[in-house]
Amino acid sequence: LNSSFGCDSRGLKVGRSVSMFSWVKQEQGGRNKEGEMYQTVTEGLQSLYTKKLLPLEETYLFHDFHSPALEPADFQSKPMVLLVGQYSTGKTTFIRYLLEQDFPGMRIGPEPTTDGFIAVMYGESEGVVPGNALVVDPKKPFRKLNAFGNSFLNRFICSQMPNQVLQSISIIDTPGILSGEKQRISRGYDFAEVLRWFGERVDRIILLFDAHKLDISDEFSEAIKALKGQDDKIRVVLNKADQVDTQQLMRVYGALMWSLGKVINTPEVVRVYLGSFWAKPLQNTENRRLFEAESQDLFRDIQSLPRNAALRKLNDLIKRARLAKVHAYIISYLKKEMPSLFGREKKKEELIMRLPEIYTILQREHHISPGDFPNVAKMQDMLQHYDFSKFPSLKIKLIESVDKMLATKIAVLMSMIREEESKQPPAMVSGGAFEGSQDGPFGQGYGEGISAGADAEDWIVSRDKHRYDEIFYTLMPINGKITGVNAKKEMMNSRLPNTVLGKIWKLADCDRDGMLDDEEFALAQHLIKVKLEGYELPTELPDHLVPPSHRKNPTADALYNHTED
Repeated sequence: LNSSFGCDSRGLKVGRSVSMFSWVKQEQGGRNKEGEMYQTVTEGLQSLYTKKLLPLEETYLFHDFHSPALEPADFQSKPMVLLVGQYSTGKTTFIRYLLEQDFPGMRIGPEPTTDGFIAVMYGESEGVVPGNALVVDPKKPFRKLNAFGNSFLNRFICSQMPNQVLQSISIIDTPGILSGEKQRISRGYDFAEVLRWFGERVDRIILLFDAHKLDISDEFSEAIKALKGQDDKIRVVLNKADQVDTQQLMRVYGALMWSLGKVINTPEVVRVYLGSFWAKPLQNTENRRLFEAESQDLFRDIQSLPRNAALRKLNDLIKRARLAKVHAYIISYLKKEMPSLFGREKKKEELIMRLPEIYTILQREHHISPGDFPNVAKMQDMLQHYDFSKFPSLKIKLIESVDKMLATKIAVLMSMIREEESKQPPAMVSGGAFEGSQDGPFGQGYGEGISAGADAEDWIVSRDKHRYDEIFYTLMPINGKITGVNAKKEMMNSRLPNTVLGKIWKLADCDRDGMLDDEEFALAQHLIKVKLEGYELPTELPDHLVPPSHRKNPTADALYNHTED
């Protein structure tokens, strides 16, 4: 009886009531089983990291080996874009092109001008915040950069300004990477490690290349290798592409892909955007349409960052959790293998030498993918400075807590992301170069392809209708119309696939009678021409392409007949 009603040994009713009220809380407040309430995805991520992952990281010295602890500002910051490239490839000019105004601390020139890191962020008033002040500001996500010392902080500033673009994203400008003899001069701080730190926290990494500067120097190669593991964030921009003609551009593009293939070891091809990203006239206009299409693709990619920011942070937290688990297994294994009293130094050297073998043992024992393990050489180098006997043993509860987070809690946050997007979609990046190019006559594709003739007074198909009529009357029309069989013979001459021709037939057969009159046939020929020129077909026929005799507006018919006369 007691067990049925949830009573304890004293006959007091406890179990069911607790269960019932926790269910009520879950229903009314969105709490999970442990009573944790998340108002937003950002708050949920921060809570999971602090309660589940951070204890594992602190126990096994994760912050000393891999990455500093995350802070609230890391979860709440706006999406960031990191620009990396050799000097004079147009990084600072690219930022100015996006913002459409100068920013404090900006210097542009053919020589290596940007000698430090500049975080371009939104602020109510223009100004520059020096690095030492920046790393003590809890509202900025840069506090952990303090570990890189004064040499770095003296070359790090935050440039604040009221700009609409910066309300949605922040942009990090980096020093121009040197080549040749110049790269032998020490910067005074670990440039590759700073890039790795930023790479883990930004939403997009843009590698800029100059059409005349494709060589990847040793320092640039090290910089790209420092971004390993962030391949999904990397985009490549071939800037100043208007300075070469089409034939040279093909060769430059091939050379760039060959150079990248040697340093970015991924089976996928990196997305490369071609263009000239500054507000000056194009030197070669023969590829103008290509450059416009590429810049719009890049703009759409950057504009999507606020929408995908929560998902990116979630993805980075999962990657971090997987690495922290593997690190815990490595550290605890080294501790387990150490002798209790004598021969510790010798055993330590032996374990460091056997680290690749230890990786293989842990892969089999815990069913871990090889790609989740840290770099062997780097790990061996760092382990030299630690006493393995002081490492902690494996604590199963910490591992299980992280496993539970990955298995259940992350799924809850994934559903919350979708709910947040449906209720209040994040605003896309607007202002600066993102504003004004979509609408009006200078929007991409305006007056081209299917949009041609949209603002003309006459029916655009009528301009070539006399040629289409000659073909029409050779197809033996009956009562002013040709059958589908006869129309098919002529349309097949275009060599377009049947799926495309079928779509054209549906668009052209306005009255859905299975036959085409002279205007419908002319329309079909026009749509074939549009498709052969490389443009996409619409799902529905635009009003300006509807044949005059099939329109509901009689004034259009009168205008068309007048034009024909």
